[in-house]
Amino acid sequence: MSRERDFTPALGHALLTPLYDSAIAVTTREGRWRAALVAQIRPRAGDVILDVGCGTGSLAVFLKKAAPAATMIGLDPDADVLDRARAKAARANVDVEFVQGFAADAARFSSRRVTKVVSSLVFHQTPLAEKEAGLRAMFEALQPNGAMHIADYGLQRTPLMRALFRQVQRLDGFENTTPNAEGILPALMVKAGFEAVQETAVIPTPTGSISLYRGDRAATAGSLVGAGR
Repeated sequence: MSRERDFTPALGHALLTPLYDSAIAVTTREGRWRAALVAQIRPRAGDVILDVGCGTGSLAVFLKKAAPAATMIGLDPDADVLDRARAKAARANVDVEFVQGFAADAARFSSRRVTKVVSSLVFHQTPLAEKEAGLRAMFEALQPNGAMHIADYGLQRTPLMRALFRQVQRLDGFENTTPNAEGILPALMVKAGFEAVQETAVIPTPTGSISLYRGDRAATAGSLVGAGR
């Protein structure tokens, strides 16, 4: 897997990475959206779950604790946050496999029989071409009947949410974040091949609204049956 491409570090700058967990907890109503995302994912024994852009491992550890018999894999390009993720998993006494790589590398896990692919607060940071490549790779990583679950900044529907989201844009860059704020993610998910794409929740936060999404990889052509319903 490539380790040489550029990426946007947590909080937009590598020097801020040590503050990431605290900042996310304070500025995003993390407890609310993360609990809603885990409830939507419904991790269970036998699942193979790939967390794309796993960061410091919060979601991966949460999911593994919720379903100890599931296989949990975290993927992220940032070696620093992966070290933090491994330490977090060790403190929680859970077994999570962390691998260095980009969202576009997710397809390399197709042989692992991935049943659910997940991501949180990643795609608003990436260029449009990488959003498309990452979502397509996530689709290819899934086995038929698999499901995708995403929590990220989506369409900012009100003047207040758009104003609050500018805080994120100043850190992560306007070029990459604006498509998310304009609501592009569902269309990109459909373009990547996902079916029954839905925005399942919109959660206002002090830094803009975070949307939850899901989509399915069909069991066969024309099927809308997904995993984890």
